[in-house]
Amino acid sequence: MTDDVAAARAAEEESAFSHPPVDPDVTVAYGDDPDQLIDFHVPRGPGGPAPVVVVLHGGAWRAPYDRRHVSPFAAFLAGRGFAVASVEYRRGAGEPGGAPVAGRWPDTFDDVAAAMDALPGLIRERVPGADPRRVVLTGHSAGGQLALWAAARHVLPVGSAWRTDRPAPLRGVVALAPIADFEVADKLDVCGGAVRQLLGGDDWFASRRACADPASLLPTGIATTLVQGRADDVVPQAVAEAYAEAAAKAGEVVGVTLLEDVGHFPLIDPGADACAVVAEEIAQLAW
Repeated sequence: MTDDVAAARAAEEESAFSHPPVDPDVTVAYGDDPDQLIDFHVPRGPGGPAPVVVVLHGGAWRAPYDRRHVSPFAAFLAGRGFAVASVEYRRGAGEPGGAPVAGRWPDTFDDVAAAMDALPGLIRERVPGADPRRVVLTGHSAGGQLALWAAARHVLPVGSAWRTDRPAPLRGVVALAPIADFEVADKLDVCGGAVRQLLGGDDWFASRRACADPASLLPTGIATTLVQGRADDVVPQAVAEAYAEAAAKAGEVVGVTLLEDVGHFPLIDPGADACAVVAEEIAQLAW
């Protein structure tokens, strides 16, 4: 990476994290753990019942990165007329004083499944003006993986505790630079070995992939779009392309929107043009 490219990527990250956190209109617990929370942002502006965007934040499934860093993105979507549900979930903390690991097996997946199951009722109870029949699921990076996974629970292996007997009632999924293919992400060492950590380490990588890897859970029958920056060096374009290829082999067409000269973080940066593209992709499925 040249100095100019490195500087551009650093500037993108600085811009994305420069926005102050935005407090939600209401926060609701979907379980007893302190991380089992959903922030709701009500839609801004006039209009009838608003579509709901469910946001799953990224951060390599690691504890230091929580939903607060995507609260400006959630508020941006609310300003576009969506009701927004930003989901928190348990992440990997690691040993005291050590580097955080990625994810907690099975807690991370338990939480996303529980949140998705609770959301229709919570939306009806707590977000007047939202339409729980029009839901789009989005997620960034590791959250993109969780979004794709949550939309594929009906094709999980028989016997999985997370499996559902029918597809989720979604208008679609918009996955932003998702860690969507574990084999390719692992080969590229995405986020410092995060995929292997998420699954519990080397001993579990092969056996748990079938229950967690979006590229192994196809076809879903749910409209899916991936938005990916061509200049992303955190989750490279090759990961999204591998998922799209796996979908095609399974007989499913997945949309891939590639953005020139865009890295990893502008997709969730309200100050970036890429974020407006994301909102439009969501709108195309929601309205």
